[in-house]
Amino acid sequence: MIDIRQIRLTNEQILRYSRHLILPEVGMTGQKKLRAASVLIIGAGGLGCPIALYLTAAGIGKLGLVDFDVVDKTNLQRQVLYGESVVGVPKVEAAKERLQDLNPDVEIETYPVRLTSENALQIMADYDIIVDGTDNFPTRYLTNDAAVLLGKPYIYGSVFRFEGQVSVFLSKPFNGFERGPCYRCLFPSPPPPGTVPTCAEGGVLGVLPGIVGALQAAEAVKLIVGIGEPLIGRLMLIDTLRMDFRTVRIRRKPDCPVCGDNPTIRELIDYEEFCGLRRGEIPESADWFVTPQELKERLERDGNLVLLDVREPEELEISEFPHPYKHIPLDDLLERVNELDQTAEIVVFCRDDQRSRHAAQLLRQVGFGRVKVLKGGINAWAREIDPSVPQY
Repeated sequence: MIDIRQIRLTNEQILRYSRHLILPEVGMTGQKKLRAASVLIIGAGGLGCPIALYLTAAGIGKLGLVDFDVVDKTNLQRQVLYGESVVGVPKVEAAKERLQDLNPDVEIETYPVRLTSENALQIMADYDIIVDGTDNFPTRYLTNDAAVLLGKPYIYGSVFRFEGQVSVFLSKPFNGFERGPCYRCLFPSPPPPGTVPTCAEGGVLGVLPGIVGALQAAEAVKLIVGIGEPLIGRLMLIDTLRMDFRTVRIRRKPDCPVCGDNPTIRELIDYEEFCGLRRGEIPESADWFVTPQELKERLERDGNLVLLDVREPEELEISEFPHPYKHIPLDDLLERVNELDQTAEIVVFCRDDQRSRHAAQLLRQVGFGRVKVLKGGINAWAREIDPSVPQY
């Protein structure tokens, strides 16, 4: 962090930040601390958007944005940095333009890359605080481990459907706050692959990332200014259906492999492998996949195959496959497998192809030898074959 004695606020900045300056807990000293601080946001999606907006508005000195994705129309329901005019534009590029318009005082650094074990330490080293705006377990474990190795505060947030979580993980004292547990103390092991749907698969209430992201931004401000009681050693649980906010205590585990008394993880590992995403991975071969065009030709030639939809029932109201199909949700597949002919040729599909890959593996494991996955799912069918089918 820059020495705040070197910072002078201009008259224009004093006017801009006046509502902070008249807060006794912040004042001129606190605003200078914000001006001296740097924060890295991992992910410029649902959580990253409100985090970036509020930290930029607060007058953070330097803000880093890591995201390799482009703006998609499905983002606009919750990712409030973007609009129709930037669909197809890299998120960090669109975000930087919007944030600089909001507050030109803030230095915005963009990283249009996927965070990996090869680049995480180098990217994170230049920032005081790391804020998590991601939606997958490999990146969360990677971010946590890198933050611990670098001694950086890690502000965690997650959302799913109507529920969210927020916490602050601090592996060493920071600005007067004592150390606490890390993400691995709370979640020592990731869930089995395919058991926790993503927001794309399970949905998310549009305003929920705004609530959680704003809380994460508030925690960052408190850490930087050195005020209040950040969520160190506490996990906030948010249920927007009941509008219930509660916190539970988290204890640091002395045997934690990263932040414990005798850590065994001293360098970054393969987090895809750690989360089980490489084990049993389907090879990208014709033996496992059928493209939308290949399926179209096959359906036109003969109908001697079974189309199996493994989506949730509510998804059928959004879009339906325009040919006869059998519907069995993925969670029910093993219980209802006797409804399928083991000798039949089966093509499994879902929204994209993540759940159908898992379904194909399950079916092959129980003796179905003629199972393939529709590559890209029903959305790919809509894009490439039949635009009358809605995409989502």
